[in-house]
Amino acid sequence: QVQLVEAGGGLVQAGASLRLSCAASGRTFSHYAMGWFRQAPRKEREFVAFISWSGATTYYADSVKGRFTISRDNAKSTVFLQMNSLEPQDTAEYYCAAAALSPTMFRTGTGIRYWGKGTLVTVSS
Repeated sequence: QVQLVEAGGGLVQAGASLRLSCAASGRTFSHYAMGWFRQAPRKEREFVAFISWSGATTYYADSVKGRFTISRDNAKSTVFLQMNSLEPQDTAEYYCAAAALSPTMFRTGTGIRYWGKGTLVTVSS
């Protein structure tokens, strides 16, 4: 069993940066690929970023590529999402996810075993 708790959301102006974190409980954190999804008001949930269990492989949605960076610290059972050059369209609830899935499957959101409860990011123009 893995429990995920996100932190770091907030209200910022366009162009600012935020760093989200996701702390995982359980002793099998390093066995799972991790990622971030987001859901804006009145929109579908969408994939944001993926990182493999080792941290060697990362993938990003085209909309955040070059601005967001995902990383993980297996010793601290934590995954991070560094968000730079934030834009109003980045406003959403951000969810941490964990699963033993390939990147292709992970980014669909299908089969994700564990989800956090979310942290709200609001970017004003």
